[in-house]
Amino acid sequence: MSKHINSFIRARGLALGGCCGVLALLLAACAGNSHQKEKAHDAAVYNVQLGLAYMSQGDLERAKDKLDRALTQDPNNADVHSARATLFARLGEKEKADGEFRAALRLAPQDPRMVNNYAVYLCQNGRTDEGVKHFLAAARNPLYPTPEAAYTNAGVCLRSAKRDEEARANFMHALQLHPNFAEAQFQLANLQFDHGELAGARAGIDNYIGTYNATADLLLLAVRVARAQGDRLAAQRYARKLQLDFPNTDQARALAALDHNPG
Repeated sequence: MSKHINSFIRARGLALGGCCGVLALLLAACAGNSHQKEKAHDAAVYNVQLGLAYMSQGDLERAKDKLDRALTQDPNNADVHSARATLFARLGEKEKADGEFRAALRLAPQDPRMVNNYAVYLCQNGRTDEGVKHFLAAARNPLYPTPEAAYTNAGVCLRSAKRDEEARANFMHALQLHPNFAEAQFQLANLQFDHGELAGARAGIDNYIGTYNATADLLLLAVRVARAQGDRLAAQRYARKLQLDFPNTDQARALAALDHNPG
């Protein structure tokens, strides 16, 4: 009897040992696959960075080569598709750009960066309503760190479509969220200036400059507003601050051009 039991145990032991061996092989294969995926992901991230760098230098051929490689390495990476969308937009291939932006959104529907990037593209191509919709979606996403920027971008998009009152509401909303967001203040004051609302534009600029750090854009606009109001002393004060705080900038050069052509 004991012989049969011992034989059975030995047989079971062999069987269990075989199962453990198979399990170990499976675990090793899984670990290997995971490591390969991680390497491919890292390689894709690196190629996206290179592709974007080449794009910034205007070398679109090399940018495409790197982004094509990134797609092969990690085809389900939203950042890869977003970068490729930007490249195709630069190349003027709108259908491909739109498709890549949509692919990025499908892969990362809750990533506000993807939503914002697509919104910028839509606005640049005259698709205002779609662009504003996506900007506002990004702004309302709790994961988006700068909703004031999204509201400001929505306003800029609306202004490009000559929908200034809607734009005004978005700039004001941005400032309600973050009163120190200079771009929103500049865009609102610029809108007011264009509409001849000189007192409102001046009050907004002075309040901002008196509370937060001035920007070159705001100071140049302040010069224009003060001159339009006939306030030469204030215009000189703003101009001096622009020249001292922001020398060798486009705004300082624009001020010099303004002085040469005051009309």
